[in-house]
Amino acid sequence: MSTHEQIKERLTNFALRELSEQQSAEVKGHLTECQQCSRELKRVEAVLECAATMRELSADEQTCESAKDTLFAAVANQEMKEPTPGPTIRLEFVWRTIMRSKITKLAAAAAIIIALLLGVSPFFEGTVTFAQVVEPILNAKTVIWDVIIGTDDTNPVMHEIVVGPRIRRAMSNLPGLVMIIDLDAGQMLVLDTAGKSGSYVSIEGQVKDRTQNYVDFLRQVIRQVKDGQVEKIGEQVIDGQKAIGFVGRGQNEGVTIWADPQTAHPIRIEAQIGQEFAFIMKNFEFDVPVDDALVSMELPAGYTEEKATADLTDVNERDFVESLRIFAEVIGDGVFPEAVGTETTMKQMPVLVQKAQQKGISEEEIGQLGTQLGRGMIFHQILETQSQWHYAGGGVKLGDAEKPIFWYLPKDSKTYRVIYGDLSAKDVAPEDLPK
Repeated sequence: MSTHEQIKERLTNFALRELSEQQSAEVKGHLTECQQCSRELKRVEAVLECAATMRELSADEQTCESAKDTLFAAVANQEMKEPTPGPTIRLEFVWRTIMRSKITKLAAAAAIIIALLLGVSPFFEGTVTFAQVVEPILNAKTVIWDVIIGTDDTNPVMHEIVVGPRIRRAMSNLPGLVMIIDLDAGQMLVLDTAGKSGSYVSIEGQVKDRTQNYVDFLRQVIRQVKDGQVEKIGEQVIDGQKAIGFVGRGQNEGVTIWADPQTAHPIRIEAQIGQEFAFIMKNFEFDVPVDDALVSMELPAGYTEEKATADLTDVNERDFVESLRIFAEVIGDGVFPEAVGTETTMKQMPVLVQKAQQKGISEEEIGQLGTQLGRGMIFHQILETQSQWHYAGGGVKLGDAEKPIFWYLPKDSKTYRVIYGDLSAKDVAPEDLPK
């Protein structure tokens, strides 16, 4: 049993002051870090407060059993109307604890009946709500989590530590590379942990706007879907854990959140923005202490500063066209890829390095190619969330001037831009687009 589960089982005894000094200290320490347990403690204390006002009363076992049976029957009826994870185990545990306490049995029975009359959920964690689940996401000061671009769990993972406007980001498919991003300053520190070197990169303009702080991005999605429709879905096993789900939809976004049915702690979040931009988040930690050095924009001790080879100022169509050339010429051996976009680019970055090294391209040039591929990815991210677009270049040979491989509708434009296999581009009326 995890420490969180152990503390949760002790909350009623803690409220009744029946724990040892050491156990109480452990609970207090956990409560300073765990918002879910703090909320549950308040609910238990509310029930006990009701019981404390009824100490003068007396009753026999039959009265207590009747009260308990009434409560559990009501919970069962509620579940039949709206299937949710049942609170019966939690209620049984709290009931047994109270029955062993110094509070008279009728006081406990009366308190439970009051809880029933006012509604079960204000006092127990029986029914997890969307508001409970998203509360730490919206309000946490620090967030640690894993982000996967796309809908495939086997895709590269970005491990992120987010403290306000600063992000520490490491990618599973690029070991030894760490990015520390200061969104307020519009600057990124790129660290080579193997070579003990670092460089500063400016990320102003559109690039700064599109450099994802996935915490803020997710918060924006949640706020938008809260104004739309949020549907509660049944319990499932998600990533090996029992979970209750919520599906929210906005005008241009959707989010599915799976959470622990007892603690409301998020287990997995799947979000989609626009036509195809999707990402998965999991392994959440909220409001945990973070060493300032992890998100510092200062070079770590022992590191040397190198001149930045990356240029991440404003991007445009030519950046995207150049990224298509790199995909075909360097990565695809003369053939365009089956797909383009953020997910594809992240997967192909290590392949770019490998293929470029095989072709004898210098390390400096490889860095420039990686930067150009990233600029093209950022341009496409803008299209993913703001524009109509279509890719049809899979398997097309570089240089095929007759074959349209990509077209999109620029903002406030009445005509589309069509890019061909020879990487030329021209304006095309909607009715003349490829079929």
